[in-house]
Amino acid sequence: MDYIYSIIYGLVQGLTEFIPVSSSGHLVIMHQIFDFDFVSSLSFDVMLHAGTLVALLIYFYKDIIKYIGAFFNSLLKWQVKEKPNQLIAWMILIGTLPALVFGFFLEEIVENSLRSPLLVGLMLILVGYLFILFEKRTKKIKLLSESSFKSALIIGFFQVLALIPGTSRSGIAILGGLSQKLKRDQAARFAFLLAIPVTLGAVVKRSGRLLSSDLLTHEWVLMILAFLVAVIAGYLVIRFLLKFLKTHSLKVFAYYRFVLGIIILIYFLIN
Repeated sequence: MDYIYSIIYGLVQGLTEFIPVSSSGHLVIMHQIFDFDFVSSLSFDVMLHAGTLVALLIYFYKDIIKYIGAFFNSLLKWQVKEKPNQLIAWMILIGTLPALVFGFFLEEIVENSLRSPLLVGLMLILVGYLFILFEKRTKKIKLLSESSFKSALIIGFFQVLALIPGTSRSGIAILGGLSQKLKRDQAARFAFLLAIPVTLGAVVKRSGRLLSSDLLTHEWVLMILAFLVAVIAGYLVIRFLLKFLKTHSLKVFAYYRFVLGIIILIYFLIN
């Protein structure tokens, strides 16, 4: 049964890390509900996030190489905005800074104090409402290459809110993009690019805890299985969502969040 649970966890992580319904929120709920006897749920979550990080690296590897090259080229020439690739490379750096700074200082507080199912339920509903509000109120006219450093920083501060379980890193960053008039698919693309350094930093920071964990061989097998499932599911979801958002709104995800949030609140209030 543990292997089935492991596959389910990997699948849920791969789906919900990029679909804007909150992977951390789903994991908090699953750890509460499922009788999955794992010695360290946080170590298991590190491996799950490593899986979706690898999915991002596989999907965007050409862009990563291109933007890294453009970044260093701009340093050599002292020209930050000479070409679109250089602009986007610097935007990724600028947009990443708020989450890295706030995450470094607040991550332990979040892990110890905010992993509450009730908070997850409330945030699912609140951010779902913001999806509908932003879809109605924002203009979606810009390409990523037409954006600015100021917009990147604002989106970065939006992403800080993803520290709260139930928010959704991809979802809140997409909202940040919409607030800066980016088209939906462009906002999602930037949200995914921002997720690479942020997730990498989180995985590296937590890897010491993972490696020092006194885990049995059976438990390592479960984590590796979940990791592989998360990689495959995450990659497929990235491909799907970037195409989906070219012609569809965020409302369907808002409705899902409403239903799930209400179910969570009712379940945990009763129990």
